[in-house]
Amino acid sequence: MKNWKELEASSFLDANARERALGMVEAGTFTEFLNPRDRFVSPHLPVLGTAVEFDDGTVTGVGLIGKHPVFIVSMEGKFIGGSIGEVNGGKMVNTLRLAEKAAVQIKAAHPDEYDARRPLVAISFETGGVRLHEANAGLLAHAEVMDAFQDCRHKVPIVAVVGSKVGCFGGMGFVAAATDVIVMSEEGRIGLTGPEVIEQEMGKEEFDASNKALVYRTTGGKQKYIMQDCNYLVEDKISDFYDVLAKVADLSMQQIEEMRRIGSLKLVQEQMDLVKLVGEMQPKDSMDLWKYYGNESPEALPEMSTAEFLKVVKRRVRK
Repeated sequence: MKNWKELEASSFLDANARERALGMVEAGTFTEFLNPRDRFVSPHLPVLGTAVEFDDGTVTGVGLIGKHPVFIVSMEGKFIGGSIGEVNGGKMVNTLRLAEKAAVQIKAAHPDEYDARRPLVAISFETGGVRLHEANAGLLAHAEVMDAFQDCRHKVPIVAVVGSKVGCFGGMGFVAAATDVIVMSEEGRIGLTGPEVIEQEMGKEEFDASNKALVYRTTGGKQKYIMQDCNYLVEDKISDFYDVLAKVADLSMQQIEEMRRIGSLKLVQEQMDLVKLVGEMQPKDSMDLWKYYGNESPEALPEMSTAEFLKVVKRRVRK
């Protein structure tokens, strides 16, 4: 295992779930919940002849950024595509509940400096959605996570972190959209239906999953940033994600609430206006929308470094 400084300098894309978990909090502060030695595994997979992982493919725990406890959920895409089942879904839900409980206790113990100690949840999504091997349990976990988000609303900021190889798809795409803040790298991807599934169901003429440039223009970090589906776009380094988490931890809940994409009648109307625009425009490529929002040379944006892109890009204006 790399030391913390080596982790911070390394690629978020190439890091495994445990490395990401360790790197998103300060050195030496991470305590894992239900670590592999506990061997808390899915009871369903052996019945189906499928190998298990002793952490069920999801690392959960808590660490610190300054005085802020940071509750971490970090998914491992190499284990059944990061899919969500009964055990790792339960780990995710209960980590959120612990964060909410910690917020109540910290506010009671430190009412005058609560903002400086307020907990934060960071979820590193690397998942294709529900685990089909245990679909009902996985779907229930999705619903319970969304309920836990609502319980944390206005009390504990929840940050989606997306920059791993599998991306964030399926029902977990909905879950990521329901968080308060989304942080992505250019390599991160968010969507509902994965590119291969679209091609399989609708044909290559509808969506060519082998066209990686098209896939990233449709679901990748730059597209999501332009469309305001992502609040922060960062370089592919663990330290860059850590820096944004540290920044968000110190924001007021009002500032965090203003970053949300769903959760109010106003935001529903904003999304419906966007649906209407797309219906009228009938864009053939995301670059059509990029140009509509003021990017005169949209074809140049995918080739730019993240730093160059952030200097020149024009984003959708939110009301």
